[in-house]
Amino acid sequence: MAIQTTEMTELGEFLARKSINKAEVSRRTGISQSRLSELALNPSTKLQAKELYLIALAIDVEPGEVLNEVCKNLKLQTD
Repeated sequence: MAIQTTEMTELGEFLARKSINKAEVSRRTGISQSRLSELALNPSTKLQAKELYLIALAIDVEPGEVLNEVCKNLKLQTD
């Protein structure tokens, strides 16, 4: 039997490091728990700016901190 590993997204890792309760975030933001799970576990899921902002407010961090974490691997193209 193959063991399936789940790799978290940058947002998922950020929330896990901060021990964030996704049920509480869902309650406070109106973002469904299934959507939060998708954002945390599926790299192809697109995080909307308003979701990032609401999540940041719910976990009491600056939205820029979440943005920096989620986008930390992005780099400008070199000529």
